[in-house]
Amino acid sequence: SGTGKKQRFLRVGEMHIYFINPPFKAEYGKFSRESRSPAITKSGALYYPLWLIYAAAYADKYGHHIDFLDAPAKPLDEQASMDIIAKNIQVETTLFVLNTSTPSIMSDVAFAAKIKAAYPKSFILLVGTHPTACPKETLGYSASVDAVGIGEYDEIVRQLADALQNGTPIQEVKGLYINTKNGIISTGRMPAITNMDDMPFAAEFIKKHLCERDYFFAAATYPSIQIFTGRGCPCHCNFCVYPQTMHGHVFRARTAENVVQEFQFIADNFPDVHEVVIEDDTFTVNKQRVKDICTLLIQRGLNKRLKWLCNARVNLDYETMKVMKKAGCRLIIPGIESGCQQILDNIKKGTKVEQFYSYVANAKKAGLLIHACYMVGNKGETKETMQTTLQLALKLNTDTAQFFPLIPYPGTEAYTWARTNGYIETDYSKYCLEDGTHNTVLNLPGLSAEEMVEFCNMARKKYYLRPSYILHRIKVGITNPSDLRRSLKAFGKLRHYLFSK
Repeated sequence: SGTGKKQRFLRVGEMHIYFINPPFKAEYGKFSRESRSPAITKSGALYYPLWLIYAAAYADKYGHHIDFLDAPAKPLDEQASMDIIAKNIQVETTLFVLNTSTPSIMSDVAFAAKIKAAYPKSFILLVGTHPTACPKETLGYSASVDAVGIGEYDEIVRQLADALQNGTPIQEVKGLYINTKNGIISTGRMPAITNMDDMPFAAEFIKKHLCERDYFFAAATYPSIQIFTGRGCPCHCNFCVYPQTMHGHVFRARTAENVVQEFQFIADNFPDVHEVVIEDDTFTVNKQRVKDICTLLIQRGLNKRLKWLCNARVNLDYETMKVMKKAGCRLIIPGIESGCQQILDNIKKGTKVEQFYSYVANAKKAGLLIHACYMVGNKGETKETMQTTLQLALKLNTDTAQFFPLIPYPGTEAYTWARTNGYIETDYSKYCLEDGTHNTVLNLPGLSAEEMVEFCNMARKKYYLRPSYILHRIKVGITNPSDLRRSLKAFGKLRHYLFSK
């Protein structure tokens, strides 16, 4: 893996699977491919490549020999990545599984071609939201890519490895689009995994293969561990890429006991980690399950050892918030998006503006911090509605806030809307600027990309450079030194964007 783990040699007939989060713009920093908007972020955030981690751990659980390379974590360029791969390759009949993203897709395909040239007997599989949304288009970029996986790919990779190992037809494996001599064929959709307790712990894999200090989430105490406790989201926000491409709208959850077992593993095996980031699209879908998890955390005393944060919709009630706080929850992240009800309706958010005020008031009363997410550029956006959103953000006055232009990704309703109306740049390489940071590819009638970017920069400055806010951060830092260190680390990355013209 290139991480110092002891190498295990392949048994005769055993399939070698190499999971790779490919290099991209390493000269500029760490590219966070599995963020909901992939980029080299202004806050310095780097998400764990969790979906790749789960697939690798799943293949390992079912007996396949795996290696794992997360190039952006170091970060490594293409040559350094190829050198590490070469050190770990034992047989040419390796199955390579490459993570992808929309901004990096052309680079990812080019890197796949380099691997194919070096190991022509290998099988190259691309996975992620982009090939799921654009399978034929992705395969058309290069004959070096043998197939793409559609949607969740844990079981796809396992069954594909079984087929390659046993010499059975890969066309029998669901969830693939395959490059063949006679053209591209589809094998249909792989059924979703329903027994989520069958998935290995991400934390165990991280302990064995990665270094937690390579990753940073600006809202969490550093270093932190990211996990998923469930997949799928019942909400239908038109811009949200993972439910629409990867996991669907049926929430499939791990049991409370299983989740708390992973918390226990983290507590026992990561002495430097004091916070867990629950990355579920909406952790609080099932409030009784949330309470059950909290009860077990309290019973085991893990609430005194680990803090945690999660994404939480604005329908979360005060009583559940109180239980979460007692169980160690430090911060919740709502997608507020807009201060205009018509825009919320346009994007199928399923929330009301008046909910935001009670949600924030209840969270503050319960002692929970809030990181609020705001977005501009949705259907119906104008200069006036953007100002309405900023005024809402200032009134709510949450602990932290982010302001971003909408970035519509293939596979989402927002992308279809933008492309159908000619509002979007269709060159995927332009989804990031040359330095890897986010680019705005959307231009609306009466509202240009430049105006949306300027607004977000202005809103960020107006929010964070208020004297009252600075005083608040100082007070929080005095009472909580770890939060002060987190804030200073994030501010160190963000200050260029706050003070630049």
